[in-house]
Amino acid sequence: MAREAPGGGADYGAEVMTTIVPERIARLIARCQREVDEGRIPGCQVALGFEGEIVLFEAFGDLTTEQRLHTYSAIKPTVSLTVLELAAEGLLDLDGPVSAVLPTFGSNGKAAITLSQVLLHAGGFPHAPVGLPEFSDRDARLARYEGWRTTWEPGSAFEYHASSAHWVLADCITEVTGRPHADVITERVMAPAGCSRWLAISEDDQANIADVVSVGEVPDLEAMAAQFGIESMPTTEVTDDALLVFNEPSIRAAGHPGGGGVCSAAEMALWYQAVMHDDGGFLRPEVKQDALDVVRQYHVDWMGTGANRSHAFTIGGDDGQALMRGYGHTTGPRTFGHGGAKGQRGWGDPDSGLSLGFMTHGLDRDDLVHARRGAGVSSAAGSCTTPVD
Repeated sequence: MAREAPGGGADYGAEVMTTIVPERIARLIARCQREVDEGRIPGCQVALGFEGEIVLFEAFGDLTTEQRLHTYSAIKPTVSLTVLELAAEGLLDLDGPVSAVLPTFGSNGKAAITLSQVLLHAGGFPHAPVGLPEFSDRDARLARYEGWRTTWEPGSAFEYHASSAHWVLADCITEVTGRPHADVITERVMAPAGCSRWLAISEDDQANIADVVSVGEVPDLEAMAAQFGIESMPTTEVTDDALLVFNEPSIRAAGHPGGGGVCSAAEMALWYQAVMHDDGGFLRPEVKQDALDVVRQYHVDWMGTGANRSHAFTIGGDDGQALMRGYGHTTGPRTFGHGGAKGQRGWGDPDSGLSLGFMTHGLDRDDLVHARRGAGVSSAAGSCTTPVD
């Protein structure tokens, strides 16, 4: 069952009746600087967008504003929006089975899984494997899909598909267009938004990409239990070693659609501005409405937080759980976005007109530390405007 997000159907391109408060931007800058000064991360970038432009872009620690960083899962909405656009053209059917597009996917009880379910992390194959050699070998991926099995009934739950779902989506994009998925995504939803290529960065164009490094200590289980009522995070494929693999030039060039994005914090914030203010220049109105206004996945995750997802984004919501979704205390209920591993943040808030890009190359081993950092930065960013009388 789908439902409209709070305040859904609004004109996102309308004039935003808020104004920037410089003193609050200064507090956001200080919040980011403190993370570096206190030794929690070696560096970060932060950017704020407002009224279609970047109004803040700074780098801290050992990073510069000329560098690009790994987005990890914050790349996922670009893939999803491309799928929605292709569906709006009639090239894909969101309610139809994936197996109609990728026949090898239909084996082992997966024949009825729909594209919509895959977009919503409801496909039931969250841990299905894609090995490193298959990142660059589409034929090998298609063969691997045949052996995948579901671990729960598709459509009955929400469990984050860190890699598997978006490889399937990427291969659907290629199947119906006849072109590499990263090229289609770039041309459809990146270049028209004024952004560079974020996926499949050629090896001769990687000089300014910052390598990621592991930092911090292993989680304090007592603190984890006190904060979340749990004693450990679930074991997934998103391990420290797996994230460090993205330092490899060949992996960056492969265009991993679920986690291989590369950009600056400024481009992240700019892209969310472009999505908010687009009036049909690159997103069909029905696609934008679906992506920003219609919540279709409301099952809870393993921590009891409602997913509150559209086909492309996680929506902040008005149920008191926006903080757990990565949006801090000060953003509006229509805030839409998607985070990335170890605290990367990208979101847009139609109520304030703000968008945020926050990225670091310091991958904290303690999930509680980077969760608090993300919430703190988002909260500081979300307060940087005030209503105009």
